[in-house]
Formats: sequence, structure tokens, C-alpha cells
Amino acid sequence: MAKIEPKIFDELKTALSSFDGKYFVGEELNRSKLTDDLRNYDETLLSKLFEVDFIKQHFIKEVAGQKLFQIEQLEEVVLYNDYWNTSYTKYENRVGLASKGKFLQDSQDVVLDFPFKDGVLTASMTKEDNEDGYDDAFLNEVIEKDEIDRLFDKKVFVNVKRFGDNQTAQHRTAVDNEIVSFDKEKDNLIIKGNNLLALHTLREHYTGKIKLIYIDPPYNTGSDSFLYNDRFNHSAWLTFMKNRLEIARELLREDGYIFIQTDDSEQAYLKVLMDSIFGSEQYVNTISVLFKNIAGASGGGEDKRLKKNVEFITVYSKNYEMAVPFSAVYEKQEISEQLEEYRAEGKSWKYNNLLLDEGTKEYVGSTVDGSGDEIRMYKHSNFQIPAISKQMKLEGLSEKDFYEKYYDKIYRGTMPQSSIRTRVMDKWGELGLTDNPLMSIEYVPRSGRNKGKLYKQFYSGNKFNLFAWLSDVVEVDENGTVYKTQKAGTFWNYVGETKNVNKEGQVEFPNGKKPERLLGKIIEMASDEGDTVLDFFGGSGSTAAAAMKMNRKFISLEQMENQVQLEINRLNNVIAGKDKNGLTQDVNWQGGGSFVYAELFPKNMGYLQDVIHAKDFDELKAVYVLMLSGTDTDEPADISFRADLTKIDWLQGFDENKRLLVKLLDKNGLYYNYSEIDDKNVRDLISDEDYTFNKTFYEGGD
Repeated sequence: MAKIEPKIFDELKTALSSFDGKYFVGEELNRSKLTDDLRNYDETLLSKLFEVDFIKQHFIKEVAGQKLFQIEQLEEVVLYNDYWNTSYTKYENRVGLASKGKFLQDSQDVVLDFPFKDGVLTASMTKEDNEDGYDDAFLNEVIEKDEIDRLFDKKVFVNVKRFGDNQTAQHRTAVDNEIVSFDKEKDNLIIKGNNLLALHTLREHYTGKIKLIYIDPPYNTGSDSFLYNDRFNHSAWLTFMKNRLEIARELLREDGYIFIQTDDSEQAYLKVLMDSIFGSEQYVNTISVLFKNIAGASGGGEDKRLKKNVEFITVYSKNYEMAVPFSAVYEKQEISEQLEEYRAEGKSWKYNNLLLDEGTKEYVGSTVDGSGDEIRMYKHSNFQIPAISKQMKLEGLSEKDFYEKYYDKIYRGTMPQSSIRTRVMDKWGELGLTDNPLMSIEYVPRSGRNKGKLYKQFYSGNKFNLFAWLSDVVEVDENGTVYKTQKAGTFWNYVGETKNVNKEGQVEFPNGKKPERLLGKIIEMASDEGDTVLDFFGGSGSTAAAAMKMNRKFISLEQMENQVQLEINRLNNVIAGKDKNGLTQDVNWQGGGSFVYAELFPKNMGYLQDVIHAKDFDELKAVYVLMLSGTDTDEPADISFRADLTKIDWLQGFDENKRLLVKLLDKNGLYYNYSEIDDKNVRDLISDEDYTFNKTFYEGGD
């Protein structure tokens, strides 16, 4: 194209000048507008370009008597060749992800890859697999846009079961051979299957219905402690995420939020990707989450990098103008720990006064608040305000025990600029009262946390210092432990929760599980009771469990067999009230609820997994025979139209033939599409109960 660049610029400038400045900014070409209209086959634009001899000569090709306009080639010249250095902001103020010199959003291919928890095409599903010689050849396949309609069409569900019971709120195991009803407004849902295809399966009924998405995707570190291989090509990771985030955005409500947890391996790139999909104006926050403390010596300078102990949660809105502000949530720390922390850091602890006994109160008069309502005033005598250290020693209590006993009598003095305090001080003077060792007022506030109920406040000293109670800023659990609380910022400490996370749900998943309280905080911040929460990397079910306990609906997608079973077991424990950890005590969870479980009906997926897990030539050849002939219960595999079966040469070696068999499988046929459900060969493979569920789910009837 290099030789025609100057000429094409002149020709385009002449042709486009007739559009009254539509394709120019000043004298420079507006690349963005031109390429958008090219991609959209703008009839007026194409008609004009068809009139330009130079364009007809270089970009229109005659095939079998038909003229084809090579729009992609023209677009590539406009977007990517060096000639356009002087055209309207060469990079169009764009910062984006590129593949082969093109921004991902400009690519005419859709790259679909399924690594990690979706590891249906990846050979390196586990570290052990990786040692067997698999490589990145299995990580992705490029599928043309005109080939993906069937791939993204809604799928048939099989093995549908309901666990629990909404009516009785009593746990029961799933019942086989029952017709499962499904209410999209009320029911929770777990889908086993590739999450990209499951997301597209949800599109028809859940577009614009999800209030909150939380995901904990693969971190692409290469040194994970999961049962998966968490290492794949950087660009493959970005495309893997891009495919899923685009459909996830469609499912979000206009007032919805998405929270994505990563470490620093991909966080910066993720933000760039999110800016391109959601828009930079939708960026909300990046939250740093402390998961472990670094203790001991660093190794005498042997390490060139600091130890990782923080992860990041990147937060975006769907439509920032419509998004509801986050509900206030609070950090909490056991008060004795916070006191130790204050001392270690040299900070001043303000709550150091104790009203052990308020003594005898005497009514001295009244004033009024701004609304004219009465404020009754009392003078106190014979009260006791001993030093905390003295009282602690007198009673022989530890600091922890003392604060747990007296948290509702401990206070700090403040001097608020409030109209109530001013009115009380003025009235005190009018009554001829001078010194104020201790006085109190009683009134009914019209706003605030004590609105509508009789409220008592204490003041002391001639400057009327207000008593601010420790009890207003702490929480006390059922064991009497006192926690200091404060509004959460963008640094969250979950070291303590992480230490006990393996106990949550009574399922073993020692590394990778996220604490329920972390998820509970996110759910409380960004959703209301009854809203739907989606996690399409379902894992061990932490998000689903937290959502259920907090009276939200959930949709959880997961493909790995062992994790699906973990999630089912965990949620059964939640429903039965057997899970005593995580959020259970915080929200007083007693059990109840239900969820529907369904699997995407595998077609080529089964053959694909058989190929990947074949251990020797005999197993691989047996899978190949089944791919071509089928079995009593499975149809033959769908073979890619690109496949040339004559190329199978068993002398090429085990790994080479394994790669070839993977490529033979038509990726459009990983699962059966719902459009095939009435085909006889498909209908014979699914139960009457599953057939009825599918009809009801997609069509609302039989």
C-alpha cells in the first residue's frame, strides 16, 4: 500500500469535500468518522467512493463477475499506515489494546480463548498438564465474525435440578426426574459451562437486569497456587477478558456496577481495557485490599521485588449519571487491637473518659430547638468520672475486658458548632447558673440517627464540651467483642478474614477463596435487597453464598467440575443453616432459600476434553474414531469446514496430532443450541423434564 498512500489521500480529500465538512476537522481528515461509516456500509459514502477511479482501481475486485469493495483494506490504509501522520490527531486521542498493529476494537476477527477456569481449549489446565508438554497452541482460536452466530446462540440446558425450597425455606437435596420451574424475577441460578457462551445464553432474558457484577478472574501470574495453570499469553489474557466484559456490560443495569479483582500483573492493562469497553468516564475507584502482612527479614537483599500482599479491585459503572451512590459501609477492627496500633504509631486516642455514674439529676429549666420543641435541661451532682487507668486497675481488668464492659459509658469531649449547644449555653446563663461540672439535656431530634425518639446528651465544663460516646462508633458482636468502625475508603484490610477463609462454607478450597465479608461489603455498597448479583468466575461459590445470605439473587457461572461441586455443596450448607462462618453471624443467617442448577448441553465439548486429556496414542486414536462415528449416546463430532481429514498422519507424533484433532473440532458446536432442541437427534438425547425446562425458560411455556 505504501506507493498509493499519497495518491489515495488526495483522491479521498477531493471526494469527501462534497460532504460539507462531515469527514474533516479543519483541513485534516477525521479518521474516526470515516472508518465508522465504512464499517457501517454507509450507502451515501460508498456511492461516492465508487465514483473515484483510483479507488475502483485499487480497492474494488471483480470475482465471478461480481464486484467486491475491499472495505477492510481501505480502512487499514486510513487507520494504520504511516502516511497519515498529519491527519486529524493520528491516534485520535486513543489509548487501547492492539493485536498485529490494530486496536482490538478495530479487529475484524473475534479471538475466542478459554483458558483457566474456562480451560476447554487450553491444554495447560493444570500444572501437571503443563509438564506433559502442552503449550500455547491450545490457548485460542481465531473465529471470523460471520462464523460466530451459532457459537453465541442460546444453548440447551440439561441435568436441571432445584436445590432447596423457596416455599418452606427448608433444605432438601435435588430431586431427579422432576420438572423444574424457573422464575427469572426470584430464582437463583448456577450454570455449568464455558462462561463466555453462558453469558451469551443469558443475554436474551438478562440484558439490563443485573445490578452488580463481581469477578475474580485469572491473574495471569504464572505462579498461582490454584489447581489451574494461571499463565497464558499476555495478549490472550486481554482478549479473553475483552470478550467476556463486552457481553457482561450488556447484562448490567444502567445503574449497575462491576467490580473486578486482580493483582498488579494485569491491573493497569485491565483499566485501559475497561476504559475502551465501558468508557473512561465510567471509572469509579481502584480499591487496594490487604490480604497478608509481610513479616520477618526480606532475605538480605536477595529479592529484587517487594513481596506482594495487596490485590486490587477495579470498579466501573454502567452509566455514572444514573448510578446510585454507594451505601455507606464501614471498616472494623477489634478495639484492643486498634489501641495497640495507635500506641505503636504514636497516635492520640480520644475516647479516654468514663462516665461511671451520672449521679443525681435536677431539672433546672427548658429551652427550645429550631422548630420550637422543648429541650429539658438537668444539673447533675454526685456523679463519678474516674480516670480509665485507675478504674481498670481498681477492677483488675485487662484493657480488652474493660472496653467490652464499659464501651457504652466511655466518651470523648468535643466542641461542636451546633445550634442546640448554643441555645443550651445561652439558657444556662439566663438561669443564673455559672459553673457546669456536668449537665444533660433531653429532647426529641427531628433528624439523624435518633430521629423521633427521646435522646439524652451530656455537656461538661464552662465551654460545654459535648460527650461523644464510643458506643456510637463501635459494633458489638454476640460474644461481646467490641469493634471500632469507620467509613471505608479505598484501602481495605482483610488479613484477619483471609486467615480463616478456608472454613467458610465448609468446603475445602485452601487458596483462591475470597472472604465472604469482603464480598458482603461490595454487595452492601452497590446493591439492594432483591437485586441480582452475577459472578461468571463462580469458583467455590463465595459470591453466591454472600448474595444469598444478604437477600440478593445470584447467577453463578463455572465450568470446572470440581469447583461446581464445591459450590453446590457450599450452598446446600448455607440453605441448611450449617454454615456458621463468614457473614452468617453478621446478618443472623438462619438458612433457607434455593437455587436452580443447569448445565450447557455439551456436543463437541466432550470430544474436546477427551482429546486434551488423552494420555497416549491409543487413547487419542480411540477419541478420533468416536469423533467420526459417534456412540450410542453421542452424535459424531462436528468437524470444522476447514478441516482436511486426509492430513491426519499418525507418524507426526502424539503432540502434533493432538493439536490437529483440537483444530478439527468445529468450535461453533461446543454445545447444542436451543434452536436444535426439536431436532429428533437432539430431542432423543434429553429428558422430558429438561425439555420442558428449556421451553419454559426461553419461551415461557411448553
